[in-house]
Amino acid sequence: MGRPGLVGLAARTAVVAGTATAVSGGVARHQQRRAQDQYDQQQYEAAQQQAALDAAAQQAVAQQQAAYAQQQAAQQAYVQQTAPAAPAAPAGGVDVVAELQKLAALKEQGILSDDEFAAAKAKLLS
Repeated sequence: MGRPGLVGLAARTAVVAGTATAVSGGVARHQQRRAQDQYDQQQYEAAQQQAALDAAAQQAVAQQQAAYAQQQAAQQAYVQQTAPAAPAAPAGGVDVVAELQKLAALKEQGILSDDEFAAAKAKLLS
């Protein structure tokens, strides 16, 4: 009864190898699960940071739009206050300045071409 035989030694080696494989597989799964949890946490934090950046960008755009609208309103009010009064149109006549302004506005909007604008202007001034 001293030493085990060849079959006993092989059986013991198989048990040790099987236990080592099971333990290393469990450790590997645990490490993989931890790595996945850490990755998921990083992705969540990145999504939160991106959402905060998006919200801040939207707020900045809204503030810029409000400031621009305010500036435009102030500029329009200033122009209206400082603009000289338009001369009154002659009785029964056409206000040439107002008509030219209407033609210019139509040209800027793309309704009139350059040639059409020039023709209408020449007709109005003649």
